[in-house]
Amino acid sequence: MGNWIVNHGLTAFILAVWMGINIFLFVWFFFVYELQDRFYYTRHLLGSALAWARAPAAVLNFNCLLILLPVCRNLLSLIRGSFMCCGRTMRKQLDKNLSFHKLVAYMIGLMTAVHMIAHLLNVEWYNNSRQGVYDKLSTALSALEDEGNTTYLNPIRKTDIQIPTYFVFTTIAGLTGVIITLALILIITSSMEVIRRSYFEVFWYTHHLFVIFFIGLVIHGAGRIVRSQSVTDPPHNYTLCKDRSDEWGRIPECPVPQFAGGFPQTWMWVIGPMFLYLCERLVRFIRYMQRVTYRKIVMRPSKVLELQLVKNGFKMEVGQYVFLNCPAISQLEWHPFTMTSAPEEDFFSVHIRSAGDWTDKLISIVQQLPEGAQGPKMGVDGPFGTASEDVFDYEVSMLVGAGIGVTPFASILKSIWYKFKASNPKLRTRKIYFYWLCRETHAFEWFADLLQVLEKEMEERGMGDFLTYKLYLTGWDQSTAQHVTVHFDQDTDVVTGLKQKTHYGRPIWDKEFEQVRKENPTSVVGTFLCGPEALGKVLEKKCVKYSDVDPRKTRFYFNKENF
Repeated sequence: MGNWIVNHGLTAFILAVWMGINIFLFVWFFFVYELQDRFYYTRHLLGSALAWARAPAAVLNFNCLLILLPVCRNLLSLIRGSFMCCGRTMRKQLDKNLSFHKLVAYMIGLMTAVHMIAHLLNVEWYNNSRQGVYDKLSTALSALEDEGNTTYLNPIRKTDIQIPTYFVFTTIAGLTGVIITLALILIITSSMEVIRRSYFEVFWYTHHLFVIFFIGLVIHGAGRIVRSQSVTDPPHNYTLCKDRSDEWGRIPECPVPQFAGGFPQTWMWVIGPMFLYLCERLVRFIRYMQRVTYRKIVMRPSKVLELQLVKNGFKMEVGQYVFLNCPAISQLEWHPFTMTSAPEEDFFSVHIRSAGDWTDKLISIVQQLPEGAQGPKMGVDGPFGTASEDVFDYEVSMLVGAGIGVTPFASILKSIWYKFKASNPKLRTRKIYFYWLCRETHAFEWFADLLQVLEKEMEERGMGDFLTYKLYLTGWDQSTAQHVTVHFDQDTDVVTGLKQKTHYGRPIWDKEFEQVRKENPTSVVGTFLCGPEALGKVLEKKCVKYSDVDPRKTRFYFNKENF
């Protein structure tokens, strides 16, 4: 439990506060509409469905306030920079922005379903009351004369139309509700992992239906179909008058009850986040318009494209990422790529693996360029902070990359090399463990050169123990196995040319964590991953398992890249 609190305590607290606010809003507004006197006549027509419709609406307002904030990348980077003086645990929460965004979206989906079902029942009961299906009071309430279309209770004003669907599609609340629901269904279904990974364009374009969703959301309450009793002079006392509907307006004790719709409040919840997001998109557009030039274009093995780019005023930190847009492929699509260059270099670089339509088209365009030519116009938004920014805050760091997920660690290792060359006294890190898992031998080629340079630099400075790296080949064929067997006794590895031999298979993480803990008995170890979710879950559990509650002993903190 102590280890779990060290790694997840603050996250759990934030989620508990969020869930607590949701529960409070639901319960509070449920009882407001279930118990308050001004809704007595409305409850008589609708029953508890009134409270079941309005309580989710309050929760929806709160979560629609939150949903845009985690995707304001520039705002998060600004906050992350402001938190540099705070603890690393606080900054780690910002790296879980997309997880929180999804969680809020699930809550919006759930509350929308409850809200919609309750209101469909409400429309049916409103209609039945208007047709005189229920008791005398319901009929009297539905048949109240309307003064200037403002004092009625039942929003269904016609008796000759008995189809609730007509009401749904001919009122502001009904029509916007249908539009909002359809937009939300498309957004959520297209965000499923299988669609997002295989058909990113579908995910990207349908996600922009959020514009329609928010416009509909702001207008939705203007219909004011949920109405409450207004205060009149003399007052209408429902306890005295509810059974005397024939005498309403005829005796002074029971004047005709007056009703009014509630003032729309959703816009007050979402106007702030909508303004922040508008500013976010404005900043992105300004960055898109800034000129980007190509310093170098290199086609690496395994269909990996390296772009070295230059942009005036561009400043980065290790492990950060940028969003790239290529108008020649799509005007609207932006894709995230971790930078592989170091802050000390006068350019920034990205390595792009063929992994879908957009990347395939970009690689195809670049391959057709004449030698020495500039590449297609490229828009760059960023840089944005990630968990890897904090790598130098730890005495000991474990860096784990899978496939192209090695890119943030290329930036980190390059920066270390520059810091050693400059004899930077501010370098706090004294030990790095680097693990790279790849399925094929060609993937190692572009990165092996950097490791060879680092190997040589460390040896010349007598710091051979500073960097411990292990490369794991998780897929190989018979010819590779035979080649390795024949050259097994060579001083350098036959796959990478490095002194450190390549391992075959996957790491035994219990053994690796035990070794790190043994070699660093009193250190705080930052574990950084850029790779698949399944591997993240394994490493997260190992960090909890091998952390000691005693602050004087080894503690592991898990950090994962999230895009």
